[in-house]
Amino acid sequence: MRSVDDQLARVLGAAVRPAPVRVAISESQGLLCAEEVVAERALPGFDQAAVDGYAVRSVDVQAAAEEPVQLPVVGEIAAGSRQPRRLQPGQAVRVVTGAPLPTLADAVVPLGYTDGHQARVTVQVPVPSAAFVRRTGEDVQTGDVAVRGGTTIGSAQVGLLAAVGRDKVLVHPKPRVSIICVGDELVDVDRTPGPGQVYDVNSYALAAAARDAGAEVSRVGIISSDLRRLREVIEGRLLLSEIVVVAGCVGGFAGDEVRSALADLGELDTTRVAMHPGSAQGFGRLGPDSVPTFLLPSNPMSALVVFEVLVRPLIRTALGKRNPHRRMVSARLLSPITSTKGRRGYVRGQLLRDTDTDDYLLQPLGTSGTHLLASLAEANCLAVVDEDITDVAIGDEVQVCFLAQRG
Repeated sequence: MRSVDDQLARVLGAAVRPAPVRVAISESQGLLCAEEVVAERALPGFDQAAVDGYAVRSVDVQAAAEEPVQLPVVGEIAAGSRQPRRLQPGQAVRVVTGAPLPTLADAVVPLGYTDGHQARVTVQVPVPSAAFVRRTGEDVQTGDVAVRGGTTIGSAQVGLLAAVGRDKVLVHPKPRVSIICVGDELVDVDRTPGPGQVYDVNSYALAAAARDAGAEVSRVGIISSDLRRLREVIEGRLLLSEIVVVAGCVGGFAGDEVRSALADLGELDTTRVAMHPGSAQGFGRLGPDSVPTFLLPSNPMSALVVFEVLVRPLIRTALGKRNPHRRMVSARLLSPITSTKGRRGYVRGQLLRDTDTDDYLLQPLGTSGTHLLASLAEANCLAVVDEDITDVAIGDEVQVCFLAQRG
């Protein structure tokens, strides 16, 4: 039986990062930037008003510290104005936030510091040079790196790319993942199950998990247990995917048959892994491009746990993430846990915070039954129990892996 760490090393050793592609910035959110984005223009690109008020020469309003200063208002500049204006000594120009400053103006007097008149303004508070002004290049200088390679592009990065005039950016694309489910007992959710039939859970759940990990997903759906048909489908998906996931054809005689049917497509190993749930699984590299291919259990709980432990890190690595793993913390148990000796246990649970100490607390959910999918839907974490531990008592600490956070 292979250890989880050895199996994970084999999986991550097969990671292939798709070649970077250039996409519109509106399509880049959530992806990793694959270039150093150098600003070709300063941000802001010109001196501009930071508030609504009056553009002035600061020396002309210093006397307002002693008594109000009156200045004639010789014009108004709106945001987006392209008409340059030159300010003469002793004058003011009314400006709105974002408006370019007139030549010779070095400060803006906010409306609240004045009487607000439009023809002749009374300034009641002096302002120093550069007050309430956004200077050229104050945010980003020409030649600065605006977005660094390896940065996950979020809303702020999209905004910055737009601000420096970039309509496209080079990114690491989402790896294409195909999800296939095998079983004559499966029916799709739009049909009524007959005797001995069950709904196809895995193709939907695994597709959602792959999207959550950042993949571009093709949910192939249900394939019968006919080995010839299964081989045809897998061969086709190998040409269209960076990762292929097949659920429902591993373990015992079925696993041997599938491995035999796919043997000439490449390396496929169905050695059991020392974990619970999900010990029965397979992994290999198939097709002319040696595409990482997983065989997962038919049990939805087991399949999702194996996906979380092994498939998700591969997807995150293919995305270019430096750390492909979920965040781990220590938590104190509120209920005891029993685990299988010799296997790393993954126990679904709810992670809480102690209101007094702010420590993490773990409430295990459900029993150890691998068929209990409802408790996984309630879980926000997986407790990880080492192979040499069989019992964890109330109050003991256990390592906990975060799952997707609920908003």
